Amino acid sequence: MEIVIIRGGGDLATGIGHRLNRAGFKVVVLETSEPLAIRRKVSFAEAVYSGEIVVEGVKASLAKDLNQIYEILNNGNMPVYVDPKGDIIQELKPLAVVDSIMAKKNLGTTRDLAPITIGIGPGFYAGKDVDLVVETNRGHYLGMVIHRGMAEKDTGIPGNTMGYKEERIVRAVADGIVTHFSKIGSRVKVGELICTTGEVEVRANISGILRGLIKDGIYVKEGLKIGDIDPRGIEEHAFTISEKARAVGGGVLEGIMYLRKERNI
Repeated sequence: MEIVIIRGGGDLATGIGHRLNRAGFKVVVLETSEPLAIRRKVSFAEAVYSGEIVVEGVKASLAKDLNQIYEILNNGNMPVYVDPKGDIIQELKPLAVVDSIMAKKNLGTTRDLAPITIGIGPGFYAGKDVDLVVETNRGHYLGMVIHRGMAEKDTGIPGNTMGYKEERIVRAVADGIVTHFSKIGSRVKVGELICTTGEVEVRANISGILRGLIKDGIYVKEGLKIGDIDPRGIEEHAFTISEKARAVGGGVLEGIMYLRKERNI
C-alpha cells in the first residue's frame, strides 16, 4: 500500500491530498485537535469537527486509531487523524511525507521520516531537511518543484483579486470566542456583520462571497485571519478547490513521481 502522509488539512493540503488520491495514492491527513482552517468547505481538517467531509467527490473521515486508519483507506476514503507531532508516521511507514502545515517554518519534518519528504512553501530547505520544496507564492513560479534551496519568503501580503489584497481578509478585531452571523457561501456587502470575536463586531471591508470563515466557537487572538471574502462573487468558488491549491498539488504529485523514478522506489 503506497501511503502518503500529509501533515496539515487546510485548503492547500486538501488540494494536494485530492490530487494524490485521484492519482491512486492512499493519503492520510494528520491534524491538530482544534484546526484553524478558514476555507472549511474545502478543507479535510473539517473532519476533526464533523466526523467526515466530502470535497469534490473525495471523502475524508476522522480516524480514532491505527485500525480505523487502515479501514478507511481500504474503503477508498481518506483518514484524518489527530496527531500534530506525527507520532504515527513510523507505524504507517509511508512512501512520502508532505508537510503542508503552512507554519512558515519547519515544525519537525525531517528526511528520515520517509523515502520521500516534501515541504510546502517557506521554512524548508530542499536537499537538507526535506528532499523537495514546492513553491506556494502566487506568480510565475507557483507550484514549481524546488530540488535545492528554499521557496520564496512569505510576503505577508494576500494575493491580488480584482485589485483587492488585505481588504479581502477578515481578521479578528479582539481576543475571544468567534460567533458567526454569516455563513460560508453567502453574499456579503461592505459593512455587513460577519461575526464577533469576543463581543466585538467584525464587518466586511468589501462586497463579495464569503469564501471562508473559521469555525464557530473557536477562541482566537486579535489580528488572526479568520475569514476570506472573494470579490468575484461566484458562490461555487467557496465550495471548490482553488487554482493555487491545484497548482501546489500538481507540484507535489510531480515531485513524488520524479523521486520514485530517480530512486527506483
